[in-house]
Amino acid sequence: MKCSGILVFPILLYHVQSFYLPGLAPVNYCRSGEDTNTCKSQVDLYVNRLNTEESVIPYEYNHFDFCLPSEELKSPVENLGQVVFGERIRPSPYKIRFMENQTCTLLCKKTYSSNDPQDNLKLSILRKGIGLNYQHHWIVDNMPVTTCYDTEENEQFCTTGFPMGCYSKNGRQTCAKPVSKMDASYIHNHVDLTITYHSGAKEEWGSQFQQNGGRIISVKVIPRSIDYKGQPCMQTGDYLSLPTKNLEKGQTFEIIYTYSVTFIENNKVKWSSRWDYILESMQHTNIQWFSILNSAVIVLFLSGMVAMILLRTLHKDIARYNQIDNGEDAQEEFGWKLVHGDVFRPPRKGMLLSVLLGSGVQVFCMTLVTLAFACLGFLSPANRGALMTCAMVLYVLLGSPAGYVSARIYKSFGGEKWKSNVLLTSMLATG
Repeated sequence: MKCSGILVFPILLYHVQSFYLPGLAPVNYCRSGEDTNTCKSQVDLYVNRLNTEESVIPYEYNHFDFCLPSEELKSPVENLGQVVFGERIRPSPYKIRFMENQTCTLLCKKTYSSNDPQDNLKLSILRKGIGLNYQHHWIVDNMPVTTCYDTEENEQFCTTGFPMGCYSKNGRQTCAKPVSKMDASYIHNHVDLTITYHSGAKEEWGSQFQQNGGRIISVKVIPRSIDYKGQPCMQTGDYLSLPTKNLEKGQTFEIIYTYSVTFIENNKVKWSSRWDYILESMQHTNIQWFSILNSAVIVLFLSGMVAMILLRTLHKDIARYNQIDNGEDAQEEFGWKLVHGDVFRPPRKGMLLSVLLGSGVQVFCMTLVTLAFACLGFLSPANRGALMTCAMVLYVLLGSPAGYVSARIYKSFGGEKWKSNVLLTSMLATG
């Protein structure tokens, strides 16, 4: 019987099928003209809302006068967590084909005239966005487009997003190189996209490509401001500065948007590890072991002092109880006996206490289950908005434990307004 069980187990293990979690399945890409049901050549680039650390107000991509795609392209469906976090993912006009390098491709031209009052408003919005350091957030293959630069420790630091421009005012300059004009705003009208992919060589999933396909593992961008002098892709070396004030009568201003795309093969990084370079670039706080040890010693010392005082007081009370001989002294209560009457006395705000305890149990259970799902890998950063969606759904579903704990405690206090308890539990602390 044991031998048959040992033989059956490998057979069952052979027929086990794995699956990818929603939003985590890899996408295979191939050259243009070789599209199949398992791979595609079009690399979609999506834009997200723009935000900044200097303001709490985010803006959608179309709030600024950037190049917009055709109306035929539809925005991807956003889940509850993405909506709560304020994400607004929209299609972009960038046309990228897998393994097709592009050098200075014209995206669009924006012309502003003094005859149209809306044009001055659009330029003013661009200047304001650059002055507040608003950041683009692009998405390719469900990964954020990152900007990387070298630190003083000769390490590469990558951050999601990149600024929509740079400025030089009040003696402060955010541009990569010195600029000629002071108190001016320079818009990033050109981006260099570097897409790194794994060709699938020596991998089972890459056997069908024959070096003509792969999976994207990183997308990096270098934004630049280039004054084309009216000639697209003419390298002048000058930054494109926006007008510092409204256009004068008869004056026009033009912004030419371009982009370049470069594909690089890198088979050292697997698709499953493509998020590592972003996670490693996050700031890691050094653990202050001395401060932790110092705090722990102080807590232990104070706890020991309180325990010694309580033990001495309790020892004196017990000694006095043992010395009582007559009945009159026995009926007199003192010391720790004065507390026994307050142990089971209901609190003045029993309703509020029971409601808050029930809500606390609800939040605790939600946090515990959410952490369990996160540890199992269901809440990967690749699955956008999954964390907030999971937390909100669990908070709603775990209202039953909150109601049970609140009602149970309120009943132990001798409460009779159970209807008010139900309403307050569900509405007082709604998370």
